Amino acid sequence: MPLQNASIRVTAFIIGGFDATKGPLVVGAVILIVYVLAILANIVNILFIILDKRLHKPMYLLICNLALVDILYTSSASPTMIGVLLAGVKTIAYVPCLLQMFAFHLGGVMEMFALAVMAFDRLVAISYPFQYHSYLTNVRTLGLTCALWIVACGFVAVLPATLLPLPHCYSKLRYTFCDYAAIMRTTCVDPRYYFNLITIILFFLLFFTFIFICLSYLGIILFVKLSSNNDKRKMGSTCLSHLIVVVCYYLPVFIRVVLTRLGVVLTLEARHGLMIGAILGPSLVNPFVYCLRTKEIKCKISNGFKKVETSH
Repeated sequence: MPLQNASIRVTAFIIGGFDATKGPLVVGAVILIVYVLAILANIVNILFIILDKRLHKPMYLLICNLALVDILYTSSASPTMIGVLLAGVKTIAYVPCLLQMFAFHLGGVMEMFALAVMAFDRLVAISYPFQYHSYLTNVRTLGLTCALWIVACGFVAVLPATLLPLPHCYSKLRYTFCDYAAIMRTTCVDPRYYFNLITIILFFLLFFTFIFICLSYLGIILFVKLSSNNDKRKMGSTCLSHLIVVVCYYLPVFIRVVLTRLGVVLTLEARHGLMIGAILGPSLVNPFVYCLRTKEIKCKISNGFKKVETSH
């Protein structure tokens, strides 16, 4: 009997990725704490930038965009994982599951695009410091950011377009939330063709953005060689925040995606750990890096604490 004849009508999925997790309450509590901190830190960053007109500059608009991306990325999966671990809610309706999948992968693609355009911003700022504000205006930065969101939506739209026509034979997800791989494995078809298709798209985006970032830093390094020692220190401080953020995002992604495609077999627990780290890590690190290493935001925070202390 063909597999398609054994298909079932799925109205909800059961999330089974945490079934073998030891100490689910502890894991859930850790994810909840990190998630709340990440959301609060990113919201604070956005509010600082929106409310202070002096920060209405291309670099800060890009930091604000990164914060929005981080909120989307971590919020797409974290509430579901917290619900499973702390409340025991293991079911998710079909349509919300697809929406979660779209939001999660959109956040991942936009994270790459946001980091790439921020690298370009640093390249222009360091290579053409006097022409920077004429090259990258607020309007152009916002236009470029909106265009990237539209392009990212176009890439991610391939996922539901390939999934929706397929019949389902299972309703239980092997993973910890609704991502493309988890839903695809519930269908009645051989997933290899679809995984290969998505892998090609992912590799293109991953390596295109990473190579673009590397080329931007190569241009910065070549320019820095011709600069004075004082300028070198300023440029290094300017780029360090971005480099920390790039490493936090790309390192777990390369480990999870590239190594598995090269034949390195990851256990289900290792995959879950890398996935959760890749979602929560950058979203928590990014706002703190930019708060602590961006002079204007750091001064604004310290002035706020001073006002609180004097009022008491």
